[in-house]
Amino acid sequence: MADIQYYDVIIKPVVTEKSMSDMADKKYTFLVHPQVTKTQVKEAVEKMFDGVKVKKVNTMNVVGKPKRRGLIRGKTARTKKAIVTLTEESADIEIFTGL
Repeated sequence: MADIQYYDVIIKPVVTEKSMSDMADKKYTFLVHPQVTKTQVKEAVEKMFDGVKVKKVNTMNVVGKPKRRGLIRGKTARTKKAIVTLTEESADIEIFTGL
């Protein structure tokens, strides 16, 4: 595995209706690099956002969906999602405020 720095771990936040409702429980969803571990995700979130303490990280591999355009068949890219749960005394993540 290549040397992945903490700023390469998180690709982008996931903004869906379900992920927005989970923010009330201090759960935030991110798309992450496919080869990272839970501890790397925890370290990256704590380094990137000030005052944030991670309680738990859940990860899931999302398989690409089959797509077809005419006779040509293919698949969308595989991704990995991480749901990060923060501690009770932790500060909120600023990206999601105001959404």
